[in-house]
Formats: sequence, structure tokens, C-alpha cells
Amino acid sequence: MTVFRISEAAELLGVSTDTVRRWVDAGRLAATRDEHGHRLVDGVELAGFVRAQAAEPDGRAEFSSARNRLRGIVTAVVRDTVMAQVDIQAGPFRVVSLMSREAVDELGLTVGSVAVAVIKSTTVVVERAAPLRGRNS
Repeated sequence: MTVFRISEAAELLGVSTDTVRRWVDAGRLAATRDEHGHRLVDGVELAGFVRAQAAEPDGRAEFSSARNRLRGIVTAVVRDTVMAQVDIQAGPFRVVSLMSREAVDELGLTVGSVAVAVIKSTTVVVERAAPLRGRNS
């Protein structure tokens, strides 16, 4: 079983350690204490918490099979005569999309606007990352 310290859980979730502590103190996220008094969050518990906190899709998504929706802010738009590159910062994640210039213009995408990156792929590469400092037992 993998367990995470509060700071590790916060880093994985992209929030502050104080936020995770408040969630634990409010009973929203279960935690135990180790022999040194440090709070630990079980990996399975953390995964369940994240799933429960996932934002509901917007109204237009009810007819979409895509499940991966990352809401963020447009940080760059590079256009040429036919194509455009749009960079979105969604929490700790940078998403880069290449699309037609016409689509960018129709959507009104500019630096500072809010956008949702909808990701649907038949090929998704998943790598197992080394734990931050999480413990396997």
C-alpha cells in the first residue's frame, strides 16, 4: 500500500499543504499518523478523494465520449496563415494544441481567455512515475 505525507499529497493535487490539512481537519480526506506524528494519506483514499472532487462536465459535454477535460487559461497563441498553436495552462499541466487558425478565430481564443482542453485519444501512454517520497508497504 502506498501512503503519502501531507506535503506529497499537496504536490500531487497541485494545492498547498495548508489546503490538504484543512481537508483532513474537516473530515473530507482521511489521514492517519505515523510513529513520528506525521499525517499520512493512503494512496487509495487519495485517489478516491480526487475522483470525488472531479468537476462535473459543462453542459455541452453531455453528448461527448471524451472524459479528459482540463480547464485552464490560454497562455500563448501563435498563428500563421492556416494553422495555430494554442498553449493552455491547466493547473500544473501545460497543454499544447495545434488547430486551424479558423478554429482559433471562431473560438475567440486569446492570451488570458479561459478554455477547456478536451483530450480523446485511442493511444495513451502511461508511465509509472517514481514516488515523490511516498512509501510502499
